[in-house]
Amino acid sequence: MAWKQLEPTAPHVTYLTVTAFLILYALFSLMIRNRLHLSEPPLATVFGIIAGPRGLKLIRPYDWGFSDDIIQETTRLIVGIQCFAVGLELPDKYFSQKWRALLVLLGPVMTAGWLICAGFIVAVFQTDFATALTISACLTPTDPVLAASVLSNSQFSTRVPKRIRDLLSAESGCNDGVSFPFLFFGLSILTRSTASGIFKKWFLVTILYQCIVGILLGVVLGFTFNWLYKFSHKREMMGRASYLAFYLLLAIFSVGLASTLGVDDFLVAFCAGRGFSHGGNSPTADTHLPVVIDLMINSAFFIFFGAMVPWESFNKLDTITPLRLFGVLVLILAFRRIPVVYALFKLRFLPAVRTGTEALFVGHFGPMGVGALFLAIEARAQLETDTSLPLPHPPNDLDPRKQRTVTLIWPIVCFVVLGSTLFHGLSTLVISIGGHFSRHEGERAPLIGAEREGLHGMIFDEGEDAATSDNDGRDEEEENEYRWYNQGRS
Repeated sequence: MAWKQLEPTAPHVTYLTVTAFLILYALFSLMIRNRLHLSEPPLATVFGIIAGPRGLKLIRPYDWGFSDDIIQETTRLIVGIQCFAVGLELPDKYFSQKWRALLVLLGPVMTAGWLICAGFIVAVFQTDFATALTISACLTPTDPVLAASVLSNSQFSTRVPKRIRDLLSAESGCNDGVSFPFLFFGLSILTRSTASGIFKKWFLVTILYQCIVGILLGVVLGFTFNWLYKFSHKREMMGRASYLAFYLLLAIFSVGLASTLGVDDFLVAFCAGRGFSHGGNSPTADTHLPVVIDLMINSAFFIFFGAMVPWESFNKLDTITPLRLFGVLVLILAFRRIPVVYALFKLRFLPAVRTGTEALFVGHFGPMGVGALFLAIEARAQLETDTSLPLPHPPNDLDPRKQRTVTLIWPIVCFVVLGSTLFHGLSTLVISIGGHFSRHEGERAPLIGAEREGLHGMIFDEGEDAATSDNDGRDEEEENEYRWYNQGRS
């Protein structure tokens, strides 16, 4: 019988479901990004929830082998590739010109956010401070995956001054790596009993080896491959089909080498991207690596994340309840960054931020995503095995203090990432609608998709790719996309 030939296994149905969403999104991506002001991650996450075990049961990752170690390596690759892409896309000599503002975001802002989140976690979940510091460290960095989905490849992004976009992109590329000292500080307290043991584990291993050696390794990798690439390209030894593959392979090679040596994967990837872009990378500028990554890799992961959300863990203990999780999410979104960034702006410590509106936007735009999930698994691995290799599933026979941290960290981080993905992903639509209703009567454009000017209260430099440009705020790539779109309609 013909029906016996059917094989609707979990992986086969997953292939169909995930690619069906991506194909549908690709067909309408221009309208979704530029008319509806929506990005891929929240849509992919909602689709994953609907198609997952709690919905249509089409995607069931845990039924066919997804475990902590696979999640760890998947998130490691995704964040590492995105950090490399961010380093690659930043303007040449960016750090020599904008290092002060970036240092403020990576120093006082991250530290304050780390301590603020830890305080909320202690108060809401009634846990010890070391556990709270460990969980909070996972939520400290802004996610380069979510940042890239909003800060590039959309009409909304052109309404934000380029210096603000570059600042937020640079921060998101750096701070996943910079978050390692925050994470291992809490872990050192949980796993080491003496002050000398904590100092040795945290300062000598995390700071000096993982971070400092990681930065140097990334720079050397980037400059070396920059020279090799230009050597081959000038002699026409590399075909155009290899351009995109070279980018992607170098990013994965950087992450692989860093993880093998036990140094900071994301700092290596980011610095390798910066080193590789030294002197400009115009011969391969048309490969559009971030666009491909956003659609093919990042969106697929957020579908799986929606299907993997541990709903049953959100009401697992007396201290973990939906109300407590929602409360800590609201507190983190409101107070983790906005007050600190605004205060530093008022004190003139952020020269790249020129108005109160820009300070509020920079403070608001601190999404937590794939990087937080990786750090949560990394933390569990350190507590479970005292290495970076997690057990396939959380054990139940650890020291009580470690066991409590292992039990708390995954549901809290997953819930906050879910809330942040939806909140920050949909905020561009809310901002655009708010801008529409704030216009004076008679000045309103159609409600969705017609905005061309910059956001009210932000200052655009002359020549920036914003509302003052000749193509209504669109950069060259977006202008080509619009030209293709309009040709297709005619």
